[in-house]
Amino acid sequence: MAKRGAEEPLDVGAESPASKKARIQDALEDELPPPPPEQDSVANGANGHATADVASLAGASAARQAEFEKLEAIDQEEEASAADDNNDEPAVRAQQRLPDQRYSDLYLDTISRKNLDFDFEKLCSVTLGNINIYACLVCGKYFAGRGPKTPAYFHALEIGHHVYIHMETKKVYVLPEGYEVKNKSLDDIKYVVDPKFSPEEVKSIDRRKPGEDEGRRESWDLWGKKYVPGFVGMNNIKANDYLNVVVQALAHVPPLRNFFLLEDFSTRPQLPQRFSTLVRKIWNPRAFKSHVSPHELIQEISLRSSKKFLLTSQADPIEFLSWFLNHLHLSLGGSKTKPQTSLIQKTFQGTLRVESQTITAHADATDRLRFEGNPDTIRSQTLPFLILTLDLPPAPLFQDGVEAKNIIPQIPLTKVLEKYNGTATQERMNTRMRYRLLSPLPPFLIMHVKRFQPNKFLGSQRNPTIVTFHPRGLDIRPFVERPPEGQQEGEQEPLLYDLVANITYEGVKVRDDSVEGEAERKVWKAQVREGGGGATNGTKGEGHGGAPQWWEMQDLFVDRTNGELLSTKESYIMVWERRRKGVGGSGKGGGKSG
Repeated sequence: MAKRGAEEPLDVGAESPASKKARIQDALEDELPPPPPEQDSVANGANGHATADVASLAGASAARQAEFEKLEAIDQEEEASAADDNNDEPAVRAQQRLPDQRYSDLYLDTISRKNLDFDFEKLCSVTLGNINIYACLVCGKYFAGRGPKTPAYFHALEIGHHVYIHMETKKVYVLPEGYEVKNKSLDDIKYVVDPKFSPEEVKSIDRRKPGEDEGRRESWDLWGKKYVPGFVGMNNIKANDYLNVVVQALAHVPPLRNFFLLEDFSTRPQLPQRFSTLVRKIWNPRAFKSHVSPHELIQEISLRSSKKFLLTSQADPIEFLSWFLNHLHLSLGGSKTKPQTSLIQKTFQGTLRVESQTITAHADATDRLRFEGNPDTIRSQTLPFLILTLDLPPAPLFQDGVEAKNIIPQIPLTKVLEKYNGTATQERMNTRMRYRLLSPLPPFLIMHVKRFQPNKFLGSQRNPTIVTFHPRGLDIRPFVERPPEGQQEGEQEPLLYDLVANITYEGVKVRDDSVEGEAERKVWKAQVREGGGGATNGTKGEGHGGAPQWWEMQDLFVDRTNGELLSTKESYIMVWERRRKGVGGSGKGGGKSG
């Protein structure tokens, strides 16, 4: 008997879970012509049923063809939108970019936080490119791109490291699948890559009160090491300790610190952007390690300074500080001619009056040669300054007594500041100079103790004189010019400054076979005050017993120090903060400095 044909195809109007490839094969098979009817069926008059079956199958084939074309159009739209925001090539299909929720945290257990170090410059470890950089969260290396034929894609295939974070957008992806991972367990990594601070968190930095529990401010790194945010070591890659001390000092100047903690520098030049990142990492309370590295910043500085300041060779901190402040001023939109056009100048820039008088030589009645100043050649001009230079008296050439060779000369800071009282003179060539500070003084004064003098035999000769001072209550009023008539109010009030940071020099003897016999290795240290607002709002920044806490930092070594011992070392750069009116304190008018 002939087989009875189906009244309705079984697959018409039914959704099939088969893949696109299976649907394509079914559609191609339906397009084939039906087999010819059997002879006995034609002979028995069954030709009419066969014709009906052929027509029904042809209709089903047309329906399948329409469904196939519709699916093809949807797949093409999905593949066209598969490119990511960074112009990477579409590495996976759309259904792979959105995995099942049960498998979205796949490979997250392979992340090794102890291998992550985001302080180094963002360069691909294969191509050395700096565009579209991803960090492998397993080994910590940098790679470019995440699409096919990119270093990150091949790293995932060859090594088996699958989780990567984009260094700009902070998005985490799984490779080679290419889908984004959104998991709250990765928030700590994103915070370490680019720490962010709220205004409340910045205000709380200087809110330490006397007797406050130390544990409330301390944090712990991944190795269980305890550290205090803001007082962490800085890696000396080779010879960049001159940069480390300057960055540590600037990171504790409250207006500068708060500005670089809160502002968004994503559209600014690289110099302030990288400095802001380093300052935020110094004050990071959730860091993976208890120290930071200035590698990314110093690479930009080396490029901008035409390799004047490198991480492989020593430099003078005062030269670097002057260069850095001026270039930060210009990068923040400051003017080269107009004063007070950036935060740098508003914080550190002051003015002083410079009088110059020409010295002339003539013979008197006894035919003796005399040098006298010509009163008709006195010129006065007002100049801005960022750094005040303090000159030390020359060290004594001969020592008195047998044991006097171990005695180091000392001089009070107020005595050195007499250079700016308007009456002390300095002679340069045939010109006599006088200096006088003008009111108003800046909120922060940077003082440079000039210790090194050029020497044609030794290159430079160091003056070991110790400058003595008290860290609180330095009165600058005697060195400031009196205001004009009619503005005498508050003239006799003291103008007090408190020390914020102190950079010291220490010479370590190194055996050398040169003609000089022995050479010195320069060691720079930074001493900073804990609590940057101590001089501006009374008890803030004061430690136990009302005395400010001080920290001494030399590269990776960080330790507390006594504020009374700050002046026992060779100070090189000092940063002083002006005390606001109506604020009490335990200042002693300069202490040892008189």
